[in-house]
Amino acid sequence: MLVRVEVRTRQGALLDLPFEDPSSGLAITEIEGLSPTKATMVSTSYAQGDGEQYHSSRREPRDIKIKMDLNPDYVSNSVEDLRNRLYSFLMPKSEVMLRFHKHTGLYVDIWGRVETFDAPIFTAEPTADVSLRCFNPDFFDPNPVPLSGTSTELETETLFTYVGSVDTGVTFELRPNRDISTFTIYHRPPDGTLRTVDFAYPMVADDRLRISSVFGAKSVTLIRGGVETSVLHGLSPQSDWLKLQPGNNNLRVYATGLPVPYTLSFLKRYGGL
Repeated sequence: MLVRVEVRTRQGALLDLPFEDPSSGLAITEIEGLSPTKATMVSTSYAQGDGEQYHSSRREPRDIKIKMDLNPDYVSNSVEDLRNRLYSFLMPKSEVMLRFHKHTGLYVDIWGRVETFDAPIFTAEPTADVSLRCFNPDFFDPNPVPLSGTSTELETETLFTYVGSVDTGVTFELRPNRDISTFTIYHRPPDGTLRTVDFAYPMVADDRLRISSVFGAKSVTLIRGGVETSVLHGLSPQSDWLKLQPGNNNLRVYATGLPVPYTLSFLKRYGGL
């Protein structure tokens, strides 16, 4: 159950909207668009066959609509004051972050741009209806989940459970404590398929290699002496971008020689609340 919504601007201004505290004069009455978004399928039909052949699918952007009652006390605020306060946060075109708090203590964020703001002036019961378009439809827990380990020459896999409801990219960082030129990441998601990341580039002790498979921010970066250099060419063209699936994931980082430490971090993402 949701207990409060926060609206935060890029400048850091915060609008707090608790559901059971009407003292602010703003009372949320309804929120639409929190369920999983529609999936668009790509398929091919055949002249001589029934049905179609499935190829891929994608989820559409999320549209969130928030309806509020304006309840002024006419001492510290009026209807106009409340309306202007909302304008300062939710003017159409502006980008804001919405944070949804649940009764369990979990909170998740989502970024969106205000599409419409409707707050009729000449009415006996003042309200405000706001719609936002969230181009990335996922809600995400802003607290990264950290994991750590070392490379191995064995076939032992490390099992960890990802509790999000949709796939998520990761930030993998290898921290060489010796010279190393090649390594391979083996990932076995819950569907049982084996995915690999093959990397080859000469690295020395105290280097840091960062591989990001986060959608919209994919990169391979070598950090040496504080200088960052793209080494995307060190990634094999046949490699898969590491992406965790909901459920049990198995990971193994293979490299010959003494163990090399690594860290892995990711955000839990949810397709709906």
